[in-house]
Amino acid sequence: MACRRRGHPNLPALLFDEAELPTIEVVPEKNFQSLRHPLWTENKARLIQEYIKLFTYVTKHGAYIDGFAAPQRRERLDLCSAKLVLEAEPQRVRDLWLCDIDPKGVALLRELQEAYESKGRRIHVVEGDFNNTYETILASGRITDRTATFALLDQRTFECAWSTVEAIARHKKGMKIEVFYFLATGWIDRSIAAVKREITAARVERWWGRPDWRTLRGMQGIERANLLVKRFKDELGYTFAYPYAIHDSRLGGRTMYHMIHATDHPEASPLMMRAYRKVSGRSDQETHVQLDFDAHWGEFK
Repeated sequence: MACRRRGHPNLPALLFDEAELPTIEVVPEKNFQSLRHPLWTENKARLIQEYIKLFTYVTKHGAYIDGFAAPQRRERLDLCSAKLVLEAEPQRVRDLWLCDIDPKGVALLRELQEAYESKGRRIHVVEGDFNNTYETILASGRITDRTATFALLDQRTFECAWSTVEAIARHKKGMKIEVFYFLATGWIDRSIAAVKREITAARVERWWGRPDWRTLRGMQGIERANLLVKRFKDELGYTFAYPYAIHDSRLGGRTMYHMIHATDHPEASPLMMRAYRKVSGRSDQETHVQLDFDAHWGEFK
């Protein structure tokens, strides 16, 4: 049932009671078999599609930035978030920036542009390092303080500089650009341990935005995710930020990513919860819902 937020009578009504909003806590480790509704890596693009579709029912419009848009498996366009966002009906997202540094990936994005661009919908394919090209997007004049904007940062490991995330978060004076930030929980320990050369260390420090990135090694997955959540709130000023675990069905359900969803809009977290429940197979009619994460397995419980 929708309700006014306690202590905030001027905020719009939420789609869920406050008791259903996500809460973060660390609980004892459990077997993967106890997870009834995991969200698989092959469904993460569907999660983005479903959420944006739901949220644009509220906003009636939207702009979309995909910093690393080409699918990592080039032959699997069905796993491409940009393609699924383009296919979503009704077509309320009117400006889309699809970015990638790889020429072969850019060629795929141009195919999407040709197939899905239409009157009233502008698809911009941007080639190059997103840490440089984002400036052109933000300076385009298309993303104003009144534009509901979503930025997907689906990096593989260390590609997205923290300064880029900061710039995106600070672009709008009102409600900030919503961010879907992917943390490579499944292999980040190995990646940090493999850092031997100074040039690689500089790249990792650029990604983390601070010189203390080595302290991330050996942390529990949810501990790292919650640390990022704290940074999105404390450093970037987002009102709401929560981590969503994404698992690999081929690796015994191992958590491969935590997606940090950061937003200022009071409707957004309940809608993301609803999208996660739907895509992971949980009925939207189930009642006692919270985000419940442990050291390895995150799920709605």
